[in-house]
Formats: sequence, C-alpha cells, structure tokens
Amino acid sequence: MTHHIVEAIDLHYTYPDGTVGLNGVSFRVSHGESVALVGENGAGKSTLLLHLNGCLTAAQGTLRIGDYPLNSKNLNEVRRSLGMVFQNPDDQLFMPTVFDDVAFGPLNFGMTKDEAKQTVLRALETAGVGHLAKRPPYKLSQGEKRSVSIATVLAMSPDILVLDEPTSSLDPRSRRRLIELLKTFEHTKIIATHDLDMALELCERTIVLHGGCVTADASTQEILQDEAFLHANSLEKPLCMQKISLWDPNKIPHHTHHHSDYTHKK
Repeated sequence: MTHHIVEAIDLHYTYPDGTVGLNGVSFRVSHGESVALVGENGAGKSTLLLHLNGCLTAAQGTLRIGDYPLNSKNLNEVRRSLGMVFQNPDDQLFMPTVFDDVAFGPLNFGMTKDEAKQTVLRALETAGVGHLAKRPPYKLSQGEKRSVSIATVLAMSPDILVLDEPTSSLDPRSRRRLIELLKTFEHTKIIATHDLDMALELCERTIVLHGGCVTADASTQEILQDEAFLHANSLEKPLCMQKISLWDPNKIPHHTHHHSDYTHKK
C-alpha cells in the first residue's frame, strides 16, 4: 500500500535569515506505522511537518507522500491523503460554527451538501465533539478546539495523520481523551511532540531530530531508555519511566512507629 507511506530523502532547508531548519533529513514511514518525532525546540520538527503538507519546499532532496512525489502539480492530491493538525487549533478554525469548519474541506473537494453533512456528523462523533456542532469555535476550550481541529482533518478521510504537539496546553482529562481517540486511527500517524509519555503509549517508533539532523530512528522504548542519548539531545526520560527511581524504597527514609501512635483516643 504505497498510498500510506511518507518518504524523505536528504531534505535540506534554510530559512531566509540563515537559520538551518533541515540538514539532510531522510526516513521512510510505512503503512500503519505510528511514529513520534521528538527533539528540543528548534530541532526542526515543525519545519519538517510544514514540508509534509507543502507549506515549505526543500532547497534539496525529495519527499514522497503516498503515491505522489510532493511538488506543486501534486499538492492537492497530497493534501487529500495527508491530514495535518496544527499546533495551534486557531490556525485551523475560522468559520462561524464548528459544523461549518468541519464541512469546509469536504465541500471544497466536491462533496454534495448531503454527503458533507453525513461526513461532518461522523467526524464530530468520532472526535467526541458531536454536541459542539452549532457552537462558534472561539467559544470553545483548548481541549474542545483541539478535538474539533482533528475532526476537520478526519472529515477528509486521510490515509496519513500528522499532528504537531497535539497535547500542548491540554488538561489531563482532555489529554487522555485525545490519546484514546488517536489509538482508534488505524492508518499512518506521525506525531511531533514534547510529550514523551504519549509518544511511548502511541508510537512504537521514534525519530529524534537535533539541529535539523536525524540523530536516531529506532524503537521508542529503546530510545527513551538511553539516558545519555536523551541528555545529549536535550530530552528527558518520560515520567512513567522515572517512577522506579522516584519511588525507590531505598531512598525513602524509614521511621519506626509504635502501634499506640495510630490509636485514636476515645
């Protein structure tokens, strides 16, 4: 199934001010893989994602999304097969109501109003926000906006789902709901994130970027257990993997209490 793959070969990109965004990035993501993209701020994660949907164009190298090499001629086909959820939902939501926002893509790609309506309702239900259809997006919480922005992408039935920092600024309950939602998406996922606990839960594979270069591409478990490597790339072991050291019984001071200390006086 080639229509679910993402392949980058020797991508280079430098911003107009001379900042190097990508410096020879290569990788291949196959059908059905969930891949985390991690690295410190400025490592090149967002730059790479903006190449995947054609917002930026590499100065050198090639990029293939599904069945198509990414170029201006194929841009519409690429954007139909790859759905991008931006870091800030406000960049994605601009219509008067949630329903209108989710319907925007399907209507622009030629669906009839009836087809679009069914598609929108299905996408909103999948994202757990069917009850928000008539609400104006600007009145939603961050968690609700994030779920609606995902619904706008799901309505396009993409083969590949790309998310930029999907859990940023979410409360714990919204974060958990989002993770459970992403588990239901069976196609290819690429998730750029600082949330390494989420990466561990959702992604079997992780690509690490540092200074615009790929410094590791291996199993998430393997990468996140290597403390020296994480430190060198300005990353930290996920909290769920730190519990052992945090709760090491040898580090907890022992106190001897007499039974009478805990007896209630009557």
